[in-house]
Amino acid sequence: MSMTPKVTRRTFLALTGAACLLTVVAAPRAFAQASPANAFVRQFADQLVAIINGPDSASVRKAALGPVIDHDVDVARIARFCLGRFWNSATPAQQTQYTTVFHQVLLNAISGHLGDYKGVSYAMIGDSPQGANTLVGTRITRPNAATVDVQWVVETTPAGPKVVDVIAEGTSMRLTSRSDYASFLTQHGDDVGALIGALQKQVGQGS
Repeated sequence: MSMTPKVTRRTFLALTGAACLLTVVAAPRAFAQASPANAFVRQFADQLVAIINGPDSASVRKAALGPVIDHDVDVARIARFCLGRFWNSATPAQQTQYTTVFHQVLLNAISGHLGDYKGVSYAMIGDSPQGANTLVGTRITRPNAATVDVQWVVETTPAGPKVVDVIAEGTSMRLTSRSDYASFLTQHGDDVGALIGALQKQVGQGS
């Protein structure tokens, strides 16, 4: 039985969809007046584009992406959601280890494909309410690849708007990850440590 959760398949596709959006080049404004969530997603993408298209090496660009993602994406909340009921059974040390490696999984999924997606363009395609959140749509055009629709789920928090999920090709990153992690843990005696170890190996931190 594999010791690696299914994050390299469905979850990878969802995260790669996020990478497509984060590596876009600036596009003309789609609407005369953007909603706060719409404007937030555009500003977030613009910051990342400036880093991605900069002259620095891949490792430097990857390091520079971290603070931008930490500021605009609620990584800790997404990580906790993805662990689901197993969060409460994890020790405080495991919760910290898991959140740390989940951040790296997300960052690697974005930075690992920067070169592949240079020259991609995007268009804002509107937004709509999703419960208390706002779903912001984008249409991604990639060289030598099919156009893909990617949506950001944005929540307004006391600290400002935050991305709490990414939906690529109809696949929710956090729902897919939650399902995959639960499946892995069920197969490994609900051992959160085993999941942490598998994720650490995936990002090159484990032995």
